[in-house]
Amino acid sequence: MLELRTINDILAGLAQRDGDTVAMWKSVEGWKPIIGRTMYGRVRALVAALESWGVKRGDRVAIISENRWEWPVVDFAALAIGAVDVPLYQTLSPEQVGFMLRDSGAKVAFVSTREQYDKVVSAGELPALERVVVFDAGEFPNAEHLCNLLENAGQMESRDAGFDAKLNETKPEELATIIYTSGTTGEPKGVMLTHKNLCDNLHHSTDDLQIGKGDSAISFLPLSHALARHLDYAIYAHGGYLAYLPGFDRLPAAMKEVKPTIFLAVPRVFEKVRQGVEGKAQGMQKRILNWALAQGRRQKETIVAGKEPGSLGWKIANKLVFSKIREAFGGNAKLFVSGGAPLGKETTDWFLSVGIRVFEGYGMTETSPVIARNTFAAYRPYTVGTVIPNLETRLAEDGELEVRGTSVFAGYWKKEEATKKEFTPDGWFKTGDIAKLEDGFLSITDRKKELMKTSGGKYVAPQPVESKLKVDALVGQAALIGDQKKFVSVVISPNFDALEKWAQQNGVQTKDRAKLVEDAKVQQVYKGIVSKANEGLEHHETIKKIVVVAEEWTVESGELTPSMKLKRRVINEKYKDRINALYGSGNGAE
Repeated sequence: MLELRTINDILAGLAQRDGDTVAMWKSVEGWKPIIGRTMYGRVRALVAALESWGVKRGDRVAIISENRWEWPVVDFAALAIGAVDVPLYQTLSPEQVGFMLRDSGAKVAFVSTREQYDKVVSAGELPALERVVVFDAGEFPNAEHLCNLLENAGQMESRDAGFDAKLNETKPEELATIIYTSGTTGEPKGVMLTHKNLCDNLHHSTDDLQIGKGDSAISFLPLSHALARHLDYAIYAHGGYLAYLPGFDRLPAAMKEVKPTIFLAVPRVFEKVRQGVEGKAQGMQKRILNWALAQGRRQKETIVAGKEPGSLGWKIANKLVFSKIREAFGGNAKLFVSGGAPLGKETTDWFLSVGIRVFEGYGMTETSPVIARNTFAAYRPYTVGTVIPNLETRLAEDGELEVRGTSVFAGYWKKEEATKKEFTPDGWFKTGDIAKLEDGFLSITDRKKELMKTSGGKYVAPQPVESKLKVDALVGQAALIGDQKKFVSVVISPNFDALEKWAQQNGVQTKDRAKLVEDAKVQQVYKGIVSKANEGLEHHETIKKIVVVAEEWTVESGELTPSMKLKRRVINEKYKDRINALYGSGNGAE
C-alpha cells in the first residue's frame, strides 16, 4: 500500500501508474479504461478551473452524483487545493439538498444529471453557492459543463512539479470532507473527517486484506457513504482499479462483465443473491441445491479455516452448484466484504455452505469509517472481526461500545454541543451500539437506540430477528414492532417479484398488490415464514402478529436510508393505524 499522509498521496500514486488502467466506465460500446495519467490530467485541468473561480483552501465543494468516473476527479481536485468536499446522496429531496448546501456553505456544487441540477435550482436561497457544474450534456441555465472545464486535460497528463508540490502542501490534520448523517433521528449533522482520520483508517483496516496490484472492484454503493468511498480509496492505494457503476440494477450484468476480485456490499445485496439462487431452483434443481448445501454444511470448519474441502461430495457439489453461484459474482472474487448493517447468522451460514467466507466489518461515518473487520488471518463468523490497531475500545456499564483513536472524527460541522454529547467526559466516542468482545473478536448485538423494551420490561434486539425473516425469498424488508407493547409484531414489505411468481404457481389470480397481500393463501405463507423465524427465539422475542403491506420499501419511497437501513420512525408513522389495530385499544401498552 502507498504511504499515505493525505488523500492527495493517492492521486500522486495514480499518476505514477501512468499507462495502467486505474478506472473503468460503461459506455454504449462496453467498458472503457481510464489510465493513470488521464486521471491525473483531468484532475489538474479541474484544479485550474477551481482556482480561477477563487476556490481556496478550506472552501466547501459539494458533489451530488451517482458512481461515475467524474466523481473521483472532482473529489481529488477539491482535495488537491485543500478544499473540503461535501458528498450528498443523489436520493435526497430538494429540501434536504438545500439544507446541506446552506449548512456547509458550499461554494461550488457538482451535479451529475438534470434531476440533480433541478434539485439545486429548487433548493431555495443558497447565499454561499457561486457555481453549479453539470456532468451530463444539455441546456442548464447558469451552469458550467464539466466537459468544457476538461478540454485541456489531454495536454496536462505529464507530471508537473508545481502541481505535485501543491499536493504536498496539505497537512494531515486539515479537514478533508464533511459527510452528512442520514438525519433519520433528527436534523442531519455534518461529520468532519480530516486527511489523517481517513488515511490512518485506510492503513490499519485494509493492510491485512490482501488487496494488491491488478485487483478490481465495482464501485456501486453510493460514494456519499463513508464505507463505499473508503473501499475506493483502498483499491487505488493498493494498486487496483475500479469499475464505476451508476445504477444498482445493472450490478448482475456488471459482475459478469468486469469479473471483480473484490466484492463489497451491504447485507441486502448478499440476501438478494441468496434469494435469487433459491427462488430460481425448482423441482430437481431444488433437490440438487439442497443436497449441495448439505454437503457444504458438513465442511463448515474447513471452510471457516479458509481451506478447500477435499471430500468427494464437496467436489461434486462445487462443480454442479457452488461454482455457478460464484459465477454470479463474476467468478474471480477472492474477497467478499459486508458492512453497513449486520449480515445475520442465516445468511452467513448459507454462504459458508457454498464455500464463501463473507468478511463482516463494522464502523461508522464518525470513525472514518472502520472500527473492526475480519481478515484472512483472523476470521470468525457472526462477529465483525478484530478492532483495527489504531483504535482503543471499551464497553460502558450498559454494554455500549466506546472508542478512541486517530480515526475518530474531528466533530460535527458547526455543532459544538452536539459533538460534546457524543463523547464521554474522558474523551471516548460513544458509538450507540451494544457490543461484546471475546478472544479479541468484536460482536455487535444491536443499536442502543433501536433496542425495544416491551411493556413487560423485556428487551428485544430487532435486527437479528429481522435478519432471520429476510432469509426467505418472499420477504423484501421486515420491521419489528414492540417498544412499550405487550408483545412483538412485525410489518413485512414483500419481495413482490418473488411473491407474484409464487402467486401464479399457487392459484392466486389477482395482480392488484393490495388484494394480493390480503389473500388467505398469501397470509398463510407469511405466517409460516414468521413461525420458522420464531424457532430458537426467547418467548418474549417471538413474533405474535404480522402486517403484510402492499408497498415495496425503497430508498426512493423513503422507508430506507441510502445504505439500505430501515427508517423505523418513518415506517411506524406510515403504518401507525394498522400497527395500533394489532394491539387493540390502548395501543398494546399495559
